[in-house]
Amino acid sequence: MIAFYALLFGVMYFLMIRPQKKQAKKAQDMLSQMKPGDHVVTIGGLNGVIDEINATDNTITLDCEGIFLTFEKRAIAKIKQTTPIAPEETVVLEESTEDLPE
Repeated sequence: MIAFYALLFGVMYFLMIRPQKKQAKKAQDMLSQMKPGDHVVTIGGLNGVIDEINATDNTITLDCEGIFLTFEKRAIAKIKQTTPIAPEETVVLEESTEDLPE
């Protein structure tokens, strides 16, 4: 009987507790790696850019198109990966004079 309960607890640990701990660690790592200038999405779906991080109060100030809003760190759902925009190269096309009518 004791072996059954131990087996049941072991299965519950690997199916419920362990994945939840991994997910919490991943979220904590994401929050600790945030820096001003990162594009983020809050749990309410608000998109903004981090303007300021207050470590003592665990708050973040977001710049949402000129409106500054303060949230707790745990209100950040994800950091959006932005790809840097490469400068456009200038393409010079040569004109052919062979096909022009005279």
